Amino acid sequence: MVKENTQEAPDMKCIGIAADHGGFALKVQLVSALQNDGYQVIDFGAYELNSDDDYPDFVIPLARALVNKEISRGLAICGSGVGASIAANKVAGVRAALITDSFSAHQGVEDDDMNVMCLGGQITGYKLALELATTFLGARFKADKRFVRRLIEINMLEK
Repeated sequence: MVKENTQEAPDMKCIGIAADHGGFALKVQLVSALQNDGYQVIDFGAYELNSDDDYPDFVIPLARALVNKEISRGLAICGSGVGASIAANKVAGVRAALITDSFSAHQGVEDDDMNVMCLGGQITGYKLALELATTFLGARFKADKRFVRRLIEINMLEK
């Protein structure tokens, strides 16, 4: 059985977003667009452009909020998306991936229950990033027996 937090799950429209300087401009654009689409977006920073900031300072609080069920999904952005993915995955219960295509944006949720999508602010343009975010946020885990079995195996590694 997949370990579940006893807290009530947040509304699927309540999401978190975080970015360092490499993803700051893309984050600002996505926050605006997603709010216009009816999402409640909790911003974990950065709140201003600072070329000396570090992605873990923003991504780790987002990941912890996800595990604590303060948000339903997360978007983490750094220059390439790689560092954000590595940092987010250090928090038990987070299943983050760097996404660059629409298929992976929904398949990662449907089959693997991905709950944080990472983007490269210096790699992925705004139009594609919004498409990927919308696809990711609209996808739902299928919970087929084989997919649940795989999540159990992953959860056991986190103990």
